Amino acid sequence: MNNFTFYSPTYFVFGKEAENRTGEMVKRFGGSKVLIHYGGGSVVRSGLLDRVKASLKSEGIDYTELGGVKPNPRSGLVYEGIDLCKKENVDMILAVGGGSTIDSSKAIAAGVLYDGDFWDFYCGKVIEEALPVGTILTIAAAGSEGSPDSVITREDDMMKRGATGDAIRPKFSILNPALTQTLPAFQTAAGITDIMAHLYERYLTNTKDVEVTDRLIEALLLTMKHEGPRVIKDPDDYEARANIMWAGMMAHNNSCGVGRSQDWNSHDIEHELSALYDCAHGAGLAVTMPAVFKYVMKHNIMRFAQVAVRVWGCSMDFEHPEVTALEGINAFSAFLTSLGMPSDFKGLGAKEEDIPVLVKNLCYGNGRDGKISGFVPLDTDDCTKIYQMMV
Repeated sequence: MNNFTFYSPTYFVFGKEAENRTGEMVKRFGGSKVLIHYGGGSVVRSGLLDRVKASLKSEGIDYTELGGVKPNPRSGLVYEGIDLCKKENVDMILAVGGGSTIDSSKAIAAGVLYDGDFWDFYCGKVIEEALPVGTILTIAAAGSEGSPDSVITREDDMMKRGATGDAIRPKFSILNPALTQTLPAFQTAAGITDIMAHLYERYLTNTKDVEVTDRLIEALLLTMKHEGPRVIKDPDDYEARANIMWAGMMAHNNSCGVGRSQDWNSHDIEHELSALYDCAHGAGLAVTMPAVFKYVMKHNIMRFAQVAVRVWGCSMDFEHPEVTALEGINAFSAFLTSLGMPSDFKGLGAKEEDIPVLVKNLCYGNGRDGKISGFVPLDTDDCTKIYQMMV
């Protein structure tokens, strides 16, 4: 296990009607004028936004608002939010929505206190100062409600990149599983896929002797394996929703990733797909991960064989561990398909003729030097072959 530091200060309020404590939480963490940031009309139609506003008013907290966040959140709205916060003297960002809304809120929070272009943080500069962020989660997926990460798409060239820094870990996150019960099955399944991707990205490590975090990751994968089919069958299963929501946070606040190297190549490769085609991130990961895993499997057969046995119930073939490893990858892919996720380019609306553009943006966009690094370093030839495997 590698040396590490771990800082996870988020205060979680979990359970039914938890959103009614919004004003209390904002006051607890020093907010007096908040920006309520949200996406489309669902938070309005459901009455959630009205409940949030009522809670703020009950505590005497002023607010302004900015809606319009889209899946794969865009830089243009971030710039608009930064300007609005400065104009209105906002001292806290309140994200009401899913990972896209939270990521956009984090970008705004960082940009308000920064003299330069907020995009600098999405080119590798660590975020060291930001306005406090609070969240009210409406979809279990990205894990942004507990993480130090944010992903934004720059509109002028559709470059999708991430930023990080403990300064943008939410001060508090309100998690009411009942708020996710109205989600369409596809969105629920895409969220489950994203959660499992966050776990696999940490499981694929070159660090030895990380049994504690291996077992944590395996436990969460088993939870998703159990609860995923239940919630697709019965969208109103509150207990399944609750387990998935907490697993989503645990999957990405990095408690499962400390002391070990991590991968993230699948995420990098998928980001180009969702940037170019605006497909759901989870759906893109469902297509990307099996291809990446099969391509890099030989780098460490036993890592893939181990998760195949411990999570997917495969029998260990000690003479031919590659058989077990491949069986586990196929079982994972079949599981995602059973939830309603796509399995190839066609299911994403992606086109084979765009592969050169995808590879160029992936390997050279935003200052990269022709390769991406993770569990296995991948160059342009490797990435081309991986995209071709998805067709």
